[in-house]
Amino acid sequence: MKYRIFAIASLSASALFFCPAIRAQDEGSIKQAMSPEEFHKAGLDKLSEEELRNLDRWLQGDREKTAKKAAARTSRTKMDLVVSRVAGSFPGLVGNTVIHLEDGTAWRQANKYDHYGPSPVDHPGAAVVHTTFGYKMRIEGVPEFYVNPVRQ
Repeated sequence: MKYRIFAIASLSASALFFCPAIRAQDEGSIKQAMSPEEFHKAGLDKLSEEELRNLDRWLQGDREKTAKKAAARTSRTKMDLVVSRVAGSFPGLVGNTVIHLEDGTAWRQANKYDHYGPSPVDHPGAAVVHTTFGYKMRIEGVPEFYVNPVRQ
């Protein structure tokens, strides 16, 4: 009998070790995150095991949403300044020009009435700055102009 209990205990321990889904569920549990006093004061000890699992699932989804929002916020702040080079030569602005940069971003001319000639430099340096009025691009040999990011 003693050996059966030991075998079952060791199997369940190895299942926790080898099965990341079970381990993650245990690690993300609200019961594990709170002290027993906090757990009792919050009234969570009155919940059934199923209700606790549902609460843990909801909290996990809320954490994922928060992480996605933080990642989106970070990616927006990364676009405050982009420094790269134009992929190829810059042909000039003709009204609806899309400028592809070597860093993989693409930018569309915002004001269709801006018309500038080509840059005298091949693969000219380019900088995009996020200002209060939008994104402003500076390319070597060309006056600055407003652009909008192209979603790819």
